[in-house]
Amino acid sequence: MTPHPDRWLTPATHTADGADGRVLERLHSRLVLGAAVGDLLDVGYRVVDSPIGPLLLAATGLGLVRVAFATEDHDQVLADLADRVSPRVLRAPSRLDRAARELDEYFSGRRTRFDFALDFQLSRGFRRLVLDELTRIAYGATASYAEVASAVGSPKAVRATGTACATNPLPVVVPCHRVLRSDGSLGGYLGGLGTKRTLLDLEASA
Repeated sequence: MTPHPDRWLTPATHTADGADGRVLERLHSRLVLGAAVGDLLDVGYRVVDSPIGPLLLAATGLGLVRVAFATEDHDQVLADLADRVSPRVLRAPSRLDRAARELDEYFSGRRTRFDFALDFQLSRGFRRLVLDELTRIAYGATASYAEVASAVGSPKAVRATGTACATNPLPVVVPCHRVLRSDGSLGGYLGGLGTKRTLLDLEASA
């Protein structure tokens, strides 16, 4: 497996303990600051805890570009970002402070919409149209794959709509979990059906 970019830049920073760990963390912070000042940081990331497991958050200068479940293999997601966005990827928690805070508020039932900027560069064409439509599904509401397909002007593209949801690079934030089959069953979900049900139950209880 290809090691993720942070390991190329700061080996073992996230695993070291004690004094050595603190020194490495300070060095890493200086590296992040230097990269930002020198405009050398294209993708910053951090991992946050949540009721549905650890979530990888990654952002470019334009906004949040990726949310990934642990089941996706965070190392592989970072390698993919290095390939598709830029090899200049670095763990930079402060870049994701607002996203992390708003997600925490969402999971605690104190937020029903996200206000931070999004970068949709990982989705194009029809898939991007579907993601735009997903952002219009209100908190606590649901829509069927067929309804979403019709809303984007392609009523016969139900299967393609399902694929767009399954490949959504910004799950939770762009709410593909609110899309169900026409019979009301859950359908699929990248994070697993248990995660999809947890998110729907969270919103239904608000």
